[in-house]
Formats: sequence, structure tokens, C-alpha cells
Amino acid sequence: MISASPLRSIAVFCGSNHGFNPAYAEGARALGREIARRDVCLVYGGTSKGLMGVLADTVLAEGGEVVGIITQLLYDLGHLYPGLTRHEVTPDMRTRKTRMSECADAFIALPGGLGTFEELFEVATLTQLGEHHKGVACLNIEGFFEPLRSLLNHAASEGFMKTEHSEMVVFDTDPVALIDALERWQAPTVTKWIGAQ
Repeated sequence: MISASPLRSIAVFCGSNHGFNPAYAEGARALGREIARRDVCLVYGGTSKGLMGVLADTVLAEGGEVVGIITQLLYDLGHLYPGLTRHEVTPDMRTRKTRMSECADAFIALPGGLGTFEELFEVATLTQLGEHHKGVACLNIEGFFEPLRSLLNHAASEGFMKTEHSEMVVFDTDPVALIDALERWQAPTVTKWIGAQ
């Protein structure tokens, strides 16, 4: 197993909508408070919308550091959160994701939609391939990520993924326990191919 680096920064992927359940926003606030308490820099998509705005609001209100990375399109639409510690404008979504990955020591997903899922799976795939050794986690508010956990287990049981990779994503309902687990997290050392070490 490869030891994880100390967490100086965490990238959080989450919805630019709030969702129907108020527990999602409260979970984002709880995560933001814990990130700020630990003096960890939040890296996120840079907008003021939805759970993304709730998270940034909370970290900044608690005196934490927030780095927003936003696409030129969203910036031109006026979606940049004002008052961030620092922000970057990227030409497109692919570059935005690359920069978020480069700036983060680990990744957490909150509830969200297509963009959140896509970002989560990309960084998990990079970990699976050994292109980085960074932990990936989901704050499982109100069981939001239970279908994802089931899907990962199903992929492993059907022979499309090794168990080490289906189990490498951390799930927890408590932000403190989730970040504690990321601090202890170690990358699997097996290859992705079934039948190979």
C-alpha cells in the first residue's frame, strides 16, 4: 500500500443546485465547518450556485481558505463566487477538472448531478490506474450515495472491477469521520485488470 500525503487541500465536487432535501445543504455546511476547522484549503468549482455556494459560504465564514476554479463560460455568465481567497478561470471543463485535481490532496463528493458523478468517477479512475495516489470519498447524506455503492459492488461481482477498487471509495455520513478516513487512506496497489496482480 502507498501512504497518502498529509491533507493540505481537499477538492469537493457537488451540485450547483440545492436538491429538495434541506439535509443536503446542512451536510455541506457541516463539511465546510470541518474543512475550515482543520485548516485545510477547499478547492471547488468556484460558483455561488447550489451546494457549491453553501460550502464556500461556510468555509469562508469560518475563516478558511477557498480556491475556486471556474470555466470561462461560467465566469462570463457571472457565476463566480465573490470574495474567494483565490480563483482561476480555465478555458473549458477538461482544464478545470485537471486544475482541481492538481490542486487537491484528496477528493470528496457531496450530492449532485451529472457533473458531480463525472468528476468523482474521473478522479477514482485516475487512482485506479495509479496516475495519482489520492483518496476519494462521498459524504453519504441521507443515503444519497447508496445506489453508487451498490453499483460499485455490482461491477466487482460481475467481474468488471477488482474488489480493492470497488472498496477504495470512502463512504460516511459524518464529515469528521470521513476526513479522518481520508487522512488514513492508502491507495490499492493491484492493477485494474482481472486475473493480474
